[in-house]
Amino acid sequence: MNIVLAAINAKYIHSNLAVYSLRAYAQQYKDEIQIAEYTINQQIDDILMDLYKKKPDILCFSCYIWNLSYVEELVRELGKIFPSVPIWVGGPEVSYDTKDVLERLPEVTGVIFGEGEKTFLEVVEYYHGKDMQLSEIKGIAYRGEEGEFLQNSWREVMDLSEVPFVYHDMADFKNKIIYYESSRGCPFSCSYCLSSIDKCLRFRKLELVEKELQFFIDEEVPQVKFVDRTFNCNHKHAIAIWKYIKEHDKGITNFHFEVAADLLNEEELKLIESMRPGLIQLEIGVQSTNEQTIREIRRTMRFEEVARIVQRINQGENVHQHLDLIAGLPYENLERFEQSFDDVYSMRPDQLQLGFLKVLKGSKNVSKRQRIWHCIHRYSAV
Repeated sequence: MNIVLAAINAKYIHSNLAVYSLRAYAQQYKDEIQIAEYTINQQIDDILMDLYKKKPDILCFSCYIWNLSYVEELVRELGKIFPSVPIWVGGPEVSYDTKDVLERLPEVTGVIFGEGEKTFLEVVEYYHGKDMQLSEIKGIAYRGEEGEFLQNSWREVMDLSEVPFVYHDMADFKNKIIYYESSRGCPFSCSYCLSSIDKCLRFRKLELVEKELQFFIDEEVPQVKFVDRTFNCNHKHAIAIWKYIKEHDKGITNFHFEVAADLLNEEELKLIESMRPGLIQLEIGVQSTNEQTIREIRRTMRFEEVARIVQRINQGENVHQHLDLIAGLPYENLERFEQSFDDVYSMRPDQLQLGFLKVLKGSKNVSKRQRIWHCIHRYSAV
């Protein structure tokens, strides 16, 4: 059987951790699973031709905000090219409106929603003829024999330490950003963010994390980006990792972390100050400096403390700081957004990233007015 996991990335330098995790978890079928990565900048016809040459028996797509319209266009054409090939979609952009997805895309066989590793494995086993029915697989939506919409129950969250390490031959990732996760879930409730839905915060065992980080260090990987939603929400976990990479540093690998600056404690700050320049970089979400806006989006952020911490880290001149803002949040018109921009710019970050609000499917509704925002343009200013 030839199973193709397709990922449409935003840029060539990106890689899709999700599809590699799916293949790694279904390791007994690894030789049957191909990963095909493309970008939204490629021509649709070129991708169709490449997928046609792969002759898939099952075709799966990973769906995100930046690629959904592109994936939908591909799926409609692939339904004509491979009318008998099952097409499955998964990912955050299709997990919370499964019925609409199946109604909108008759070419799609089913949707894998929620965490996908165990579900994908069971779907593969189903097509291999294992004695099971689709109705027994948690975490999928599909059509019944009469074409009716069916959705099974959500799958329980998994132990993150059960997911195999996906990186082995780094030649496959030459000139690519390497993504890594040591935790899933988020303790906060920001209403614009899907991470606020998963309150079951899970951490990968530190002995596994240290072994895997050593692999990156030994392979002299230029940069590893942690995709943990709030890396420092567990101080014991964060400081253990930071101590490890400092003690085993070879002067080459840079590690990127998304952190809540106002949660950084004195021990963590002193450790950060002792690191070599370029060992880590920090991405800090500010989003707005308007207190009314922060309350409305259910965000926990003390701006004065964030500003103090950012200034202190700046004084060390050894850590690249990347600060984020969101335009289009409630109670923040253009004039008030200018104030937020000026507040953050005055903190002199190395990079300032602006995202326009997109209310993600499944996230808490900020306001009906914000539903019109469907753009995700980003730019940076130094």
